[in-house]
Amino acid sequence: MIDLHCHILPGVDDGSPDIETSLGLAKVAVEQGITHMLLTPHHMDGDYLNHKADVIAKTTEFQEELDRNQIRLTVFPGQEVHITGELIQAIERDDILFADESNRYLILELPHNEVPEYTDKMLFSLQARGITPVLVHPERNQGFMQDPSKLYEFVAQGCLTQLTASSYVGVFGAHVQHFTEQIVDAGLGFVFASDAHNLKGRNFKMTQAFEKLEKNKGKRFVEIYQENAKRIINGDDVILGDIHHIHDRKKKKFWGLF
Repeated sequence: MIDLHCHILPGVDDGSPDIETSLGLAKVAVEQGITHMLLTPHHMDGDYLNHKADVIAKTTEFQEELDRNQIRLTVFPGQEVHITGELIQAIERDDILFADESNRYLILELPHNEVPEYTDKMLFSLQARGITPVLVHPERNQGFMQDPSKLYEFVAQGCLTQLTASSYVGVFGAHVQHFTEQIVDAGLGFVFASDAHNLKGRNFKMTQAFEKLEKNKGKRFVEIYQENAKRIINGDDVILGDIHHIHDRKKKKFWGLF
């Protein structure tokens, strides 16, 4: 299993504070069946700057510690890049890490409380450069919750989404869980990731999420989500399906006959 989003690189953001915690998190990840992991410390979010060269160096050091402790986990350098007006300049300075070595997929975070007005323009600019934005944890974004059609529009225009496994199994509350389920049902989700930060509340819930996904949607959904994670990290085309407006699906259920 591949995890495309986590914060277990020690001492770089609001995730793991030290190597001991990071090794503990890595052991839990392996127990969950995770074999490969993209390390995605926050970058350009107003609180943290984790420059490309620094993340690469620290990832190499962390891999050495994993190997030394015989933890069978392969890690890759990445960033959870916050959307900002300076993003294009950072890409041009070669200070941005992508999910894949071909610089195709960008792990992109929006503010939790809104979808900024300039988001459409920024996404268009990225896609014009051959970059596919992977919008992380849209299920926790207040703007998408208030107007799910915005998420549909971004996906219809070629963006991907990464849903947090913990959201799907209720760690962030019933409201977030329900919205995550709606995103999955509408075909607007493409992959699960852990977004793991610590050994307590924000831990790995990948096994639980995939068990629920298989129960609710079938084994094929599990296969697609896991295959998409592999394809993203390899820079390959993902598996796409039909997408729907979330409110349209709710309306159809409400009226029943129509």
